Amino acid sequence: MMTTTIASDRPTAPDGVTGRLASWLAATTLDDIPADVRRRAAHLLLDGIGCALIGAQLPWSRTATRGVLELEGEGASAIMGWGRTTSAPAAVLLNGTFIQGFELDDFHPRAPLHTASLVLPPLLATAEQLGRVPGERFLLGAVLGCEVGPRVGLALHGAQMLTRGWHSGSVFGTHAAATASGVLRGLSAARFEDALGLAATQSAGLMAAQYEADSKRMHHGFAARNGFYAAGLAAAGYTGIKQVFERPYGGFLSVFGEGHDPEPDQIARKLGERWETTQILIKSYAAMGGLHGAIDAVLALQATDPVAADAIARIDVEVSEAVYHHGWWQPERPLTTIGAQMNIGYAVAAALLDGQVLPEQFTPARIDSDDIWQLIGRTRVHLAEEFAKLPPEERFSTRLTLTLTDGTSRSTLVPQPKGGPANPLSNADVVAKYRTLTGRVMGPARLEAIERIVLGMEDVADVADLIELLADPVAGALD
Repeated sequence: MMTTTIASDRPTAPDGVTGRLASWLAATTLDDIPADVRRRAAHLLLDGIGCALIGAQLPWSRTATRGVLELEGEGASAIMGWGRTTSAPAAVLLNGTFIQGFELDDFHPRAPLHTASLVLPPLLATAEQLGRVPGERFLLGAVLGCEVGPRVGLALHGAQMLTRGWHSGSVFGTHAAATASGVLRGLSAARFEDALGLAATQSAGLMAAQYEADSKRMHHGFAARNGFYAAGLAAAGYTGIKQVFERPYGGFLSVFGEGHDPEPDQIARKLGERWETTQILIKSYAAMGGLHGAIDAVLALQATDPVAADAIARIDVEVSEAVYHHGWWQPERPLTTIGAQMNIGYAVAAALLDGQVLPEQFTPARIDSDDIWQLIGRTRVHLAEEFAKLPPEERFSTRLTLTLTDGTSRSTLVPQPKGGPANPLSNADVVAKYRTLTGRVMGPARLEAIERIVLGMEDVADVADLIELLADPVAGALD
């Protein structure tokens, strides 16, 4: 009997942006991806794992885990760094929360989202459900997830979402998570269209969580869980919103971009030619990405001509609109850890006094130190409207000026923070960061075994060994 390809294997509007994206996701293989992009994706996974393992046993992560386990109970999916299991969606939620747990994880500078926290957890949980997933398939899911999230973000003008008060990454991160899980599930183009629609209708995230709420650390976990659900439902034949990026009424871009002229073509522009994976910034500091320019500026000035804190009369920081709204308010004591990691004044003070902004700068005792608050009191942050006219890659520019008690001043401009596309951390830098982080919470043999598997992902027959290594308990980074 003769068979033909059924129409339902194709998206409803193949030439629309949703259809073009869904078709590309279904057709792309690892061989279609340049070797340097694949290598970078493996290092992004390694960075995310390092962030997860140092984040797993933080005080707020323990609270989250207790709460989720009370709701969900035991299951078959591993909770990273805990030696315990829960349901697959709950494991995705917690593992994504751990990666975001200490603001050390990656972010995309033009379409702000934290990719590893969105992509890695659904990949792990999906692999556990399916059984025997080869490393090359796992890596393909990682790359395509890294591609989709920023593209959707760029269609909403990226950092503009932060300016408007949305937690941008959890709004357009659902699509990244659905893509990663959908690749492992082998979704057709039609099912990818459903998964993208199901992901879009679960997008959310309010940026007021940055001031004191634990929930800010869980936003990307929610998005990862929702994308995981979206791919699983689509694989089961449950339909999502069709042409979700084009719909004029109730569509993703028409709602989230209302009145802000979204650019739908950003989603499918130069698919397979322009690789967003290589644009993802890997952090050097345990602070919100928009603060990294200010931290770099402080460290640069101190490296060339150091000054003592008591010689500083005033600190002026000029930043872009997105960073200003996302990273500046006048802090008050007591300041929460999440508030400190979001606030420019705290980050600048810590960098000036300690010469670094790492986990040690966010203990309760350090956050409440008098020397920190004396500098915060001398800090003023200004909106530099001219930064909006710069090329997109320079819109995180930061100008910092130290005015000294003798009346002299020192100033520097950082066009792009360390780790950005023009000044990226090398793959070797990423490995060094991973070793430094995980060395705080586990032994060298386990550290090296994880690194070997992740960086050799294309030759791994089954990722089950990696999942087992990630599941074992770790020590607390702040204990």
